[in-house]
Amino acid sequence: MKLENQFCFAVYACAREITKLYHPLLKDLNLTYTQYITLLALWERDAVTVKELGERLYLDSGTLTPLLKKLEAAGYLTRTRDPVDERSVRIVLTEQGRALKAKACTIPERLYLQSGMSAEQLEAIRSQMTDMLARIHRGGDSQPLA
Repeated sequence: MKLENQFCFAVYACAREITKLYHPLLKDLNLTYTQYITLLALWERDAVTVKELGERLYLDSGTLTPLLKKLEAAGYLTRTRDPVDERSVRIVLTEQGRALKAKACTIPERLYLQSGMSAEQLEAIRSQMTDMLARIHRGGDSQPLA
């Protein structure tokens, strides 16, 4: 029961440190990390509902709504009720939001350089973490995570 032996703590601490590495890179764009990943998802697929975006980012609407309001106030997106289903809110990037992608395109490489790891090492970790996330969402497998 030592803290340093806990898998969850290693993941938590590493995630916090990675987020710290992003901070100065995103400060130039006046974005938080969560705003950045939201825009990444929208740059890949625009005009999605809040529900779809929340599922993609693993964020609930209570977290996502204030975040989207700030991005809308900054002029990066619009939120409108879906005319087909009034219960749904559709998120659409503005021209300013799409243009921000060009300014953000150097961030992944800059973070990679700060990581001190090879591209192959980072890809292996990303792949393992993605697999683990999928297993968790499926309710686990017969194989242990470690």
